[in-house]
Amino acid sequence: SLKSIMRLYKIFSCVIVFYVFYINIKYFKELNMKIALPTRDGQIDDHFGHCDHYTIITLDSDNNIVSKEDMASPEGCGCKSDIAPILSKMGVEVMLAGNMGQGAVNILSSNKIKVVRGCSGNIDDVVAKWLTGEIKDAMIVCDHHDCANH
Repeated sequence: SLKSIMRLYKIFSCVIVFYVFYINIKYFKELNMKIALPTRDGQIDDHFGHCDHYTIITLDSDNNIVSKEDMASPEGCGCKSDIAPILSKMGVEVMLAGNMGQGAVNILSSNKIKVVRGCSGNIDDVVAKWLTGEIKDAMIVCDHHDCANH
């Protein structure tokens, strides 16, 4: 009868909606976030554009560190290098940095990388403090003598 067909249709629809919802939750739970930190000797390098290398940290959906890798810093100042699009293509969403000129902030932001300035200290400690909300963007503008025109 038509009532039985409609009842089956409703049940089938609910099962489909539940299944799609479950798949989406499972998919989003597996997504990772990447954070980049300008690094020198295991510490945040005070100047983004002249760091020794970048440490790229991958977090799982529960904010656990699942990987940590070093990436060589390109030649030249950060805002004049191609580092922002490279980091963006890698999936980096956040840059935890010390000082940074406004030019670098603008380029990173245009590549959809959130910039958090004013970080200092051991990179593991900085990530932990950022994850707990202890670190916010201090909006520190670079004041180094060799940063003209940034």
